[in-house]
Amino acid sequence: MKIALAQFNPTVGDFEGNRARILELAHEAKSGGADLAVFSELCLCGYPPQDLIERPSFAERNQKELARLAQDIPLASLVGFVGKAQDNTGKPVANSAALIARGKILFEQRKMLLPTYDVFDETRYFQPATIQHVFPLGKETLGVTICEDSWNAKGFWPERLYDRDPVAELVGKGSTLVLNISSSPYTLGKRGLRHDMLSTVAKERGVPVVYVNQVGGNDSLIFDGSSMAFMPDGRIAALAKSFDEDLVFFDSVTGAGDIRPAMDDEYEAAYRALVIGTRDYVRKCGFSKVVIGLSGGVDSALVAAIATDALGASNVLGVAMPGPYSSEGSLRDAKQLAQNLGIELITLPITDTFTSYRKTLEKTFSGLAEDATEENIQARIRGNLLMALSNKFGSLVLSTGNKSELAVGYCTLYGDMAGGLAVISDLPKTMVYDLANFVNRAGERIPTESLTKAPSAELRPNQTDQDTLLPYEDLDRILKAYVEDLQSPEQIADECLLPLDVVRSVALQVDRNEYKRKQAPPGLKVTSKAFSVGRRFPLAQKFSV
Repeated sequence: MKIALAQFNPTVGDFEGNRARILELAHEAKSGGADLAVFSELCLCGYPPQDLIERPSFAERNQKELARLAQDIPLASLVGFVGKAQDNTGKPVANSAALIARGKILFEQRKMLLPTYDVFDETRYFQPATIQHVFPLGKETLGVTICEDSWNAKGFWPERLYDRDPVAELVGKGSTLVLNISSSPYTLGKRGLRHDMLSTVAKERGVPVVYVNQVGGNDSLIFDGSSMAFMPDGRIAALAKSFDEDLVFFDSVTGAGDIRPAMDDEYEAAYRALVIGTRDYVRKCGFSKVVIGLSGGVDSALVAAIATDALGASNVLGVAMPGPYSSEGSLRDAKQLAQNLGIELITLPITDTFTSYRKTLEKTFSGLAEDATEENIQARIRGNLLMALSNKFGSLVLSTGNKSELAVGYCTLYGDMAGGLAVISDLPKTMVYDLANFVNRAGERIPTESLTKAPSAELRPNQTDQDTLLPYEDLDRILKAYVEDLQSPEQIADECLLPLDVVRSVALQVDRNEYKRKQAPPGLKVTSKAFSVGRRFPLAQKFSV
């Protein structure tokens, strides 16, 4: 059987647009000689639809659009949608796959394993399948699985999350070909993990495995595509592009297939993920232009480079807002960055505004020493100016804070945290430098000075980040262990060879600044645990590590 792996970028709730793209790719698959086209999980409605699923009209629209699609589809196609549950007990809907052809829905399969970890909360919405069936098509017997259904192989995971293995059950029922439709979000290293897991499944079960993944960004989640097909010996026989729509073909008998060049550089993958995540968030939210505060530092420089690559230089406005403690070098670096990227830069000095604020508060603050209050006022003036530009010109503000700062609260509510999307909020500071160097791999786009000078918020004389924070190399090691790996301070101190009181202090800062993160803009997820969807901690609590 010749199979077309059709990965595309759906928008949540855009039934007309998604259906049109499915039909377009189905016609391409037919022209390429395919017998079957396979699309991704919930592609008809877009993933993740979240609480839209709880609206009866949303589920009904899924089923109506599927029936319309079946009337027009030019070849047998496997499509993900929100279907009806198997019975009247529990949730009324199921995460479903439909095989459609010749104006009919030939076969439906519901998802059995519903993940509830990290960014997933599928038991909130769906009723799981209790039984699965195979379906004969041509000379093959299809075993259809949906995302998590293929992530529970006994021989691959040290600890399995579920007591059932849908792939093993389908092969036991006679499946000669396993199809997996998926919406698996990108995180660092996950593409390699998927490859190894699916290769293992194909070898252990002795059947070809076809995996089709969603591509594109929806809110905080980024989907990398990277659809694949494997032969029974575990050999990869087809591979689609990462971070782009694609259509590749695979012959389940001969093993012939299209193999696109692999994206092996993880820095390239992370950068590409942020570009596509920014582009899709901005455009799917109805914007075309963005505005960014450019401080001359590496964080805002990286965000500007990502935005330029995502939207085009003509759609990016940089704003330099020098204050009383800004260095001439910082303004020079912001100007050089704008010139390198080809974006417009405007300069809005804030010193007079800051002086006005201080005069207004002079009597109230009389006799009190200056502290973080005055620093935060400067940050909030800048946030106010950026939001004014956003309101006036209809541009989305991109905030520029990184994960290290957000973790320990080294950021100002309604100041540098203001914006509509926090592009690099899941990048530790050390990785910000890594990606900035990646941006400059073919020539200087981010000024060298932005990469070599000591990081500083420039909110008081001669200020540097390390006046307040640990060196970023140590801080980021602690944060990864505490936030992503859930290690205790004692474990971290032992493994990182750092004083326990230092580690405890960082952990306490992380816990105490949850209230700030709850008020931050949505961020793009690229690590295994981001400060956004998938991490839920109470604000009012007294548990101490």
